[in-house]
Amino acid sequence: MAPWSLPSSRRLELMDDPALGEAGHFHALRALATINTVSRTAAQIAAAVPRVVRRPPRDGSDRPIVVVDIGCGGGDVSVEIARRLARDPRLGPTRVVGIDISPRAVAYARSRAGAAAGNVTFSVHDAIADGCPPCDVAVSSLFLHHLDDTTATALLRSMAASAAQGIVVSDLVRSPIGLALAVVGTRLLSGSRVARVDGPLSVRAARTPAEYRGLLDAAGLGDATIGRIWPKRVLVTWRDPRADDRKGPVEAPHARCT
Repeated sequence: MAPWSLPSSRRLELMDDPALGEAGHFHALRALATINTVSRTAAQIAAAVPRVVRRPPRDGSDRPIVVVDIGCGGGDVSVEIARRLARDPRLGPTRVVGIDISPRAVAYARSRAGAAAGNVTFSVHDAIADGCPPCDVAVSSLFLHHLDDTTATALLRSMAASAAQGIVVSDLVRSPIGLALAVVGTRLLSGSRVARVDGPLSVRAARTPAEYRGLLDAAGLGDATIGRIWPKRVLVTWRDPRADDRKGPVEAPHARCT
């Protein structure tokens, strides 16, 4: 192993522990929102969405472009994506649906949607067990590193099958510099013990760009683009080559949300 590399290690994060109390969970969600703001997570995803979207819809309707945010957590990224897309003159009407397996996180996200609630909603949905709901674009941020390779590949395949136009994925890069940024950043930006423990664990569980390429190839998305973005992350974009022939979101089975 090269001296500048970081071995892969995937351990249960405190945020994923069912025993985590509500106060600690909400504190960690607020900390993650701060980190996402500094990292420009939503801004980078929102800027990529128009690159995979065809507008207007070929069905001639004024239906909104539907963006599903998988593993939305506290919803801060979903809300900011919705705000930015609503201001983008290239897109027209848009609607963002944040989904997460945690009812507590979804309730928190709904409570903090505020003025953006008109074009962002949140639902409890297990994307691993039930697949990605039908949409125009499927996005995720800081989610793939929670999954082993087999599960991550299956999720990417589900996202591509359910999204009529394409996908956008943002996640961490596993590297010593990324680990150092996680250690320093979580201490400077948050007082949450959960965030300070989970940040470095997330980097250790993340992948290198070459490993992300392997996941995409295994999922049948070999033509996806992998870009390097601040701070030590990748941004994956993939546009379905069949998008120009479709008239609306793909109907995917087992994609109910509550």
